Amino acid sequence: MSRHGSEKVPRRVRWRVVVGATVIASLVLFVPPVLAGALGGASPPGVVAGGSASVTGDDGTSLGPVGPGTTTVTYCDQGGTAETLDIEEPTPVPSGPVPAVVYVHGGGWTGGNSSFAPDSLVGQVASAVEAKGWVVVSINYRLAPRFAWPAQIDDATCAIRFLRANATSLHIDPRHIGAVGDSAGGQIVALLGLAGPEAGFGGGQDSDQSSSVQAVVDLDGPADLTSSDWAGSPVVQALAPAVFGTILGPEPVGSPPSALLKAASPVSYIGFGEPPFLIMQGDEDTVVPPDQSVELVDRLRAAGNPAELVMVHGAQHEFVSATGGSVTPDIGQLASAAAAFLVEHLGTR
Repeated sequence: MSRHGSEKVPRRVRWRVVVGATVIASLVLFVPPVLAGALGGASPPGVVAGGSASVTGDDGTSLGPVGPGTTTVTYCDQGGTAETLDIEEPTPVPSGPVPAVVYVHGGGWTGGNSSFAPDSLVGQVASAVEAKGWVVVSINYRLAPRFAWPAQIDDATCAIRFLRANATSLHIDPRHIGAVGDSAGGQIVALLGLAGPEAGFGGGQDSDQSSSVQAVVDLDGPADLTSSDWAGSPVVQALAPAVFGTILGPEPVGSPPSALLKAASPVSYIGFGEPPFLIMQGDEDTVVPPDQSVELVDRLRAAGNPAELVMVHGAQHEFVSATGGSVTPDIGQLASAAAAFLVEHLGTR
């Protein structure tokens, strides 16, 4: 039995690096998102952007009309800051509960937002899922440096609980929720799949609901923040102090890893009975070392869990070509594989 219990239910500023770029040049990509995260305002929980009428959610929160297309809703007031999530309902709106796929963006824990390009890997997965009549959700979460870890995973767990608490209004089957995340979002969705209540993430609103997910697609996400291979990732090491208060890996050399880094590492929570994982990783990634994904899938399999690793040849971080040529599999093939994985493990309707 999994430690989650017998019923384990329960578009893009991205972290991209061009090969050969300096650390300083890479960090410039994150300045606008960091400032936006620090200066952005907040709305009260449950307020819907642009709604004209209201629908009462399962937890009594007043939600706006949830019809075809995208509705933006605030969720989970954590520490005085309420974040938003985008709910994409199919056309026609489901007559009953359907599976949901939740996207968690990357951005080095310091940037990014819930939007994504339709032709991106995530956009293609979302289109395929929505074409089946399923619900697609994309979340925003608090960002460092204003909000240090674990604010990011606290918000993500709260978002999943919010979706379950309002499942009827949102046409979501609470027993069939999958998660897709890239880069830092990959680490977050892996934690959603692996870290049970004992990890202590989240809390507060909708605490009677589960934050677990039933399938995980991890796109080049960090898995073991205590590993020494982070020494080869200068970009992440430059960001880490603002997020975790320390660089990643055993620091100083030879000392045990910090408890915070261990608790933030998905590999720390692996047991038997975990949800199925699909992990995709670029083999030329200099931001998140490829060994991170190898370690995660190896540990999942060693514990008797279903896990698949797709190593993308010729790909840098976020599957950008390392040479300017093609990557194998290409983005379309990766999106098809991810969508098929979600359909297989979340249902066939």
